[in-house]
Amino acid sequence: MNAKVDKNVCIGCGLCTSTCPNIFQLEDDGLAAAYTNPVPAADQDSAQDACDNCPVGAISLDD
Repeated sequence: MNAKVDKNVCIGCGLCTSTCPNIFQLEDDGLAAAYTNPVPAADQDSAQDACDNCPVGAISLDD
């Protein structure tokens, strides 16, 4: 599984970084980015939670 954040959609709320800090971080521009790909098995559930709960749907996960 790979994680991606669409910076054109992200509002920088930080939900993903608090839900899955091993994968998502806020960058200097205040928007989130996925830093670890592929997502390790141990982080896949929390990455999915971040994707499912992103208020603007900026996160995508692919297999």
